[in-house]
Amino acid sequence: MVPSQLKGPVLSLFRIVVGLLFLLHGAASIFGILGGNPATGGAVPFGTWPGWWAALIQLVCGALVLVGLGTRPAALLASGSMAYAYFVVHQPHGLLPIRNGGELAAMFCWSFLLVAVLGPGTWALDALVSRRRAAAEPPSPARASVPA
Repeated sequence: MVPSQLKGPVLSLFRIVVGLLFLLHGAASIFGILGGNPATGGAVPFGTWPGWWAALIQLVCGALVLVGLGTRPAALLASGSMAYAYFVVHQPHGLLPIRNGGELAAMFCWSFLLVAVLGPGTWALDALVSRRRAAAEPPSPARASVPA
């Protein structure tokens, strides 16, 4: 494989890993599994603002990004939620992420922004849906009537 051929699979692997980690983070907070919410060790009470809603975004967007379905909008929402988390929860405690505990929020924010901009890669349900749509579309009359 040449480097240009690696772009799609490597981007897909990056998307899958980031989506899985985000999904697990949300599942821990909503269901209290895998050690629970990092702040409390248990589940976040249903409907509490902003913790439960942030965990729901993590769970749903993480799952969508993981499988590559609706990837760009899900990644953009995930990136925005992590920017909110960084600036509202962490940044008031110090400017730099290493000082305010916001490393995860910053990394997730920039990782999801990268996925939103570059797309899901080749191993994604979005790519499969796109290929099926292209195969199902009949050729347009302009293309069919091109003289030989």
